[in-house]
Amino acid sequence: MMQKRDDSQIKSDFRLRQSRQLLAIAIALLGMVILALVYKRHDFFGEFPKSTIFGLQLVIIAVFAGFTAVNWRCPSCNKYLGHDINRRICKKCGARLQ
Repeated sequence: MMQKRDDSQIKSDFRLRQSRQLLAIAIALLGMVILALVYKRHDFFGEFPKSTIFGLQLVIIAVFAGFTAVNWRCPSCNKYLGHDINRRICKKCGARLQ
């Protein structure tokens, strides 16, 4: 009985992590698209140096990578889950995630 509750807790925690990861992907993509538009049409939002826009793009990438490194881990063994956003089983510990 205790194992069943742990499995449901793991699945619930994974769904939360997956939702946060999808939200982070959407925010990062939106930020990159906005910065690409500002880069291409620099008169749209005002005058921004291209080096500033490039720097902001690097910041978005770094923040996203840092968030992913912390968030995208197995709720059971805390190992990195890899590139598959719809992972069903952890490759390291075998925990069922979905």
